[in-house]
Amino acid sequence: MVTHHVGPGFQHGVRLTCGPHKETKTTKKRSTRIISKRPKLLGRILPQVPSAIAESLPPSSLRPATAGASRGAAMASPPRPPPASSLAPIKVPMELHAQNREKLTHALRQHLAASSRPTHGFVLLQGGEERTRYCSDHVELFRQESYFAYLFGVKEPGFYGAIDVSSGKSTLFAPRLPADYAVWLGEIKPSSYFKEHYMVDMVFYVDEIAEVLDRQYGGPGKPLLFLLYGLNTDSNNFSKPAVLEVPLSRPSLQLFFYCFVGLWGPGMEKFDTDLDTLHPILTECRVIKSELEIALIQYANDISSEAHVEVMRKAKVGMKEYQLESIFLHHVYMYGGCRHCSYTCICATGENSAVLHYGHAAAPNDRTLKDGDMSLLDMGAEYHFYASDITCSFPVNGKFTVDQLLIYNAVLKAHNNVLSEMRPGVSWIDMHKLAERTILESLKAGGVILGDIDDMMAERFGAVFLPHGLGHLLGIDTHDPGGYMKGMEREKEPGLKALRTVRTLQEGMVITVEPGCYFIDALLVPVLENPNTSKYFNLNEISRLKGFGGVRIESDVLVTSQGCKNLTNCPRETWEIEAVMAGARWPLDDSASAASS
Repeated sequence: MVTHHVGPGFQHGVRLTCGPHKETKTTKKRSTRIISKRPKLLGRILPQVPSAIAESLPPSSLRPATAGASRGAAMASPPRPPPASSLAPIKVPMELHAQNREKLTHALRQHLAASSRPTHGFVLLQGGEERTRYCSDHVELFRQESYFAYLFGVKEPGFYGAIDVSSGKSTLFAPRLPADYAVWLGEIKPSSYFKEHYMVDMVFYVDEIAEVLDRQYGGPGKPLLFLLYGLNTDSNNFSKPAVLEVPLSRPSLQLFFYCFVGLWGPGMEKFDTDLDTLHPILTECRVIKSELEIALIQYANDISSEAHVEVMRKAKVGMKEYQLESIFLHHVYMYGGCRHCSYTCICATGENSAVLHYGHAAAPNDRTLKDGDMSLLDMGAEYHFYASDITCSFPVNGKFTVDQLLIYNAVLKAHNNVLSEMRPGVSWIDMHKLAERTILESLKAGGVILGDIDDMMAERFGAVFLPHGLGHLLGIDTHDPGGYMKGMEREKEPGLKALRTVRTLQEGMVITVEPGCYFIDALLVPVLENPNTSKYFNLNEISRLKGFGGVRIESDVLVTSQGCKNLTNCPRETWEIEAVMAGARWPLDDSASAASS
């Protein structure tokens, strides 16, 4: 998984303006820089690195190796490492969540008024609960439920939150902790702490919910509770409406109805409940980000981009994939204060880079990096619930081969073309098709595929190389909800059916742009065996590339009023990657950027 109007991305460490795509001098070079003259610098050849960049490299990296050089001389002047980090954790303003609550109540009142319904009642949400590892007493690290985090920003488990729809006043309900909590887990904070820290109007205990809400209600009839219940179209799971704890002494039949019918507990018979209204309205609120939300997503991107560069700089043949993961995790926590990642890190090299969600327990980032491997690292830190989602691809030995240049530049061109076209009113389906077409055109130019591109697009041939969607909404969740609202139908064709959203872009959306090109046997074999599709392959080339793996380039992008802003700052051009892996600092300085153009 976003401010003024600047560009589609960082080119050489500088944000450029998004807008209609123009074939600039730099753009033209992307697909032709496969073979180039390599400048000699102090007797050492630096592949595809402009001389101005080489001047920024540590002195020892420029010194030619000599057979007679002694170990002592080699160690006499070690290269000066770049600063570990230029960042520090930022202060989180709780006004962010107060604004989110205000946004929700405004939208909810508008909806109720338009439906000729009274604007009385309470939004009631239940926060997350701590979980133990199966039947053990090991408590897993808690992370707040996302909708609750969006509205209240509470980091502790066991809370409930209510918002009076008519007045907008907010109330937190804290768990009543036992006295020995202070012995094992620290200070039991008073209600006044939560009221001040989370900027709510009132704080009570969870066992007082029914009494407090009944007392606060000022409308006619029974108080109405708007509960959160709806489908997450990414997971196909349903959000769970707030329920109150029931003592285990309750008869089992009553417990059954409690679990499967809904809210039930002492005093809750005083309330009516609405399970339909809240979810779509609150989900839509999360789609468009405020300036305070964007600032947190930007920070998560800044520290994650920096960590990706650190991994890129330290990656070496012979390391394990999990060592790359550990470098990233250390950096974002040590220097960025990010205890959570947005998702399980994907650290894939060689053929593993064709496994789209590699890194899970059955494929645990444990391969040894080999000379000639391409790597695909998909990792993002989370800061105060807000996510980043960044993918970098690079050769583990620091130098692109001709094949790697072809595939990488195909994906990079697709990435940049999409950013050039992004603006409010643009269809995300059209952006996905633009990425597909760009990759197919590059593969055809490289001799990997043959035939008419329009025919390939009509037959959805691009999904063979790009089987996943172009991107997804990003926010408090990596796959933020809202991709398919009511009336939006999922496409059924290959590639398009994997899209996590089919929305038209709107100002304030944060969305990932993550085209990829993969050589996946499970997709290649069927189309190679089908005469209707095998005609598009150069069989010699595709056979040679079947073990290549894959390339993905992913940035987190904010849609602005006139275009877009790339929140991610990682080396993207092949010569930038090679320079950083050879020791150059990032961002590259102006003279290095000028030398590349």
